[in-house]
Amino acid sequence: MKTRVLMGVVTAGALVLAGGVAWGAELKLDERAAGAGEWGYRPAAGSISAVNPPSFSWRPQKELSWEIECSREGESSRVTDVAKDIEFNVYCPPRAFAAGTYTWRYRGKDKDGRYTSWSRARAFSIAADSTEMPMPAREELLGRIPKSHPRLFMRPENVGRLRELAKGPMKDEYDRLVRECERLLSRPPETKEPAKYPKGIVRGSEAWRKIWWGNRTYTIRALNGAATLAFTRLLGGKEQYGREAKRILLECARWDPKGSTGYRYNDEAGMPYAYYFSRTYTFVNDVLTEKEKSICRDTMKVRGEEMYNHLCPRHLWQPYSSHSNRAWHFLGEVGIAFLGEIEGADDWVWFAANVFFNTYPVWSDDDGGWHEGVSYWSSYIGRFTWWADVMREAMGINAYDKPYFSKVGYYAMYLMPPGKVSGVFGDGANRRRASDLVPLMSQLAAQAGNGHWQWYVEQMGGPKGTGGYVGFIRGALAKVAARAPDDLPGSRLFAGIGQAYLNTTLRDAGEDVQVAFKSSPMGTQSHGNEAHNSFGLWAYGQRLLIRTGSYYNYGGPHHRDWMWSTRSVNNITVNGGGQGKRSARAKGEIVGFKTTEAVDIVVGEAGSAYEPAIERFTRAIIFVKPELVVVYDRLETKGPSTFEYRLHAVNRIEVKDQHNIRVRNDDVVCDVDFLAPARLSFTQTNEYDPNPIERIKLREWHLTAGTGEKSRRVEFVTLYRPHRVSEALPADASLESVKGGYILVVKLSGGRFTALLPTDDNAVLKGRGLESKGAIKCRVEPTRGRATVVGL
Repeated sequence: MKTRVLMGVVTAGALVLAGGVAWGAELKLDERAAGAGEWGYRPAAGSISAVNPPSFSWRPQKELSWEIECSREGESSRVTDVAKDIEFNVYCPPRAFAAGTYTWRYRGKDKDGRYTSWSRARAFSIAADSTEMPMPAREELLGRIPKSHPRLFMRPENVGRLRELAKGPMKDEYDRLVRECERLLSRPPETKEPAKYPKGIVRGSEAWRKIWWGNRTYTIRALNGAATLAFTRLLGGKEQYGREAKRILLECARWDPKGSTGYRYNDEAGMPYAYYFSRTYTFVNDVLTEKEKSICRDTMKVRGEEMYNHLCPRHLWQPYSSHSNRAWHFLGEVGIAFLGEIEGADDWVWFAANVFFNTYPVWSDDDGGWHEGVSYWSSYIGRFTWWADVMREAMGINAYDKPYFSKVGYYAMYLMPPGKVSGVFGDGANRRRASDLVPLMSQLAAQAGNGHWQWYVEQMGGPKGTGGYVGFIRGALAKVAARAPDDLPGSRLFAGIGQAYLNTTLRDAGEDVQVAFKSSPMGTQSHGNEAHNSFGLWAYGQRLLIRTGSYYNYGGPHHRDWMWSTRSVNNITVNGGGQGKRSARAKGEIVGFKTTEAVDIVVGEAGSAYEPAIERFTRAIIFVKPELVVVYDRLETKGPSTFEYRLHAVNRIEVKDQHNIRVRNDDVVCDVDFLAPARLSFTQTNEYDPNPIERIKLREWHLTAGTGEKSRRVEFVTLYRPHRVSEALPADASLESVKGGYILVVKLSGGRFTALLPTDDNAVLKGRGLESKGAIKCRVEPTRGRATVVGL
């Protein structure tokens, strides 16, 4: 379906329709508010768009096409932009708007020409410094794609330039490709169709996982090997490479498209089959006969339709699915490779383009974070960079113009400073090292031209290519000058994912003290399943307070019942219970954030995330750099409750009493002092509930501080003092309960810290020269120099 874009005139709010289309009977418009897991109405009322034009989104309804009106403020009698016959429930205009304030509304139309009523109008603004990124109209977009092959990662007219590079400046990279091709010739990958799951196998079992993941790696060996052979031949390699690539391609084409590697049967095998097959096809296209091309088209028609029918249009309104957020651009590759050769391939390309412009990325806002954590960020953004390459070459679209992608690398810089070991939030994050991110950050720096990201990779040995044919193509990108992060603040809030990273330095994890904090509006869904108001602590290269468990089987007993549980993180349970597991409805929120050179403050609220919900759980973290972290918790429940404060560490935690607790990892320690409440009782274990399977030997330590007596309300005031074993920090601290809250005074190694901690949101709290009403107010007084006063 084609979208018609008109510059129209509206008189007194009534659209004059070209051709005199009859209105007919009115249909009912579904304007229910967006629920958990739904993309929502965008631009939202009162929002400011950082991209120009904004993308529009509304609730879909079956068998309707759509029409949008957009009016500029002050021009209520004129509609400045009209789009008709919109196929999807999303739309990005093909031209930029002038900066200013607008209102938009939409309505639907059925096949008989009957209209719904207009939706409510929503006002939004376009910032003067917004990034211009209009989406080309369908005909223009598809018309940019080459009619001949190759079409993926390069255009036919660019092959000659790549061949010259292979002979000259990039001969070393080309020679590596040749060596890989020779290896493939000497030890060809197997091409027999892999087996399906045997009858009666238990999904998620070790035997099931072996087949599930084994079929993925089997498929990749065959078809990525074929793509490598085909690409290298294009650069001037042996014709034998092309013949072998064709052989592998055609033998894999005989596999049942809905069998063991079918997208719906096993998407971890089906997705790589789709994109590696398509790459091989376009790279080796000139040596395929028409009959052979037809064989390829037949199998990819089935596979492409299966992907498209699963993703479209559902993903445009309910996009919060992990695997679908890579499947859509893999489908885009298939569509480009087979455009004009498979009926419907144009729809696949158009759908993928609409996802990119209108509903991607889903796991962040424009800040550049990733709800699912650094492991999935690295994996998914790494794969997305393929699509960025493909769009740039095939359609002339620069992904890095999008605000998110202009900031994407800062997530790694703040979460994983050079040399850092382990992330904190998200499945698999504890297995990541900063050095693991160098290949991806190298590509992001090169493609975005960002000097900060280039500096980051140079601190860990310099840029590293992705290798293979993709690495060869990227090796031709322009070099980027490194820029140290001295002009950046040390701490940063990623508001869209509700995560804050507080650092003393971005230069070296070995010299950094870092507090990571999460309270997310995205809930605990997908791979970002930790409870809200959780935190982690690193110091001088060592993990101190950690997220626990072993991620080896998504949704298995250990993952579901321990890692999804509030008990597994540095958090607080109520009556032994915690927050909603793996749920978009269990939301948190960072309600305050402030960073200065001397002190950072972040405040989260997570009471509604509990099951059942509690009245409040407000956690404030005050980071007095580098030696003191104050965690202030306020909890209120509907009935008398017990509260369990949970901490986790790599090694056994030394507990003398509630004021003398020590966490140690190698030569770094953290001294912990529970100033309030009094009379806490402590238990500690290195067992999980439940433990992982027997082959997983990991054990970590879990400390629980319980209140014992029941109450409806409690405040925890806890001090954490990270330092090297060789260093001594003062232990002096006092906490005074006064009307409206507490006065906290802590001696520092080079001064004094004072804070007002409110217990009543409406009371005025005064003390030690500070005053606030229902808010935190603190002062850092160095022995020499000026004091820093911060409130939040």
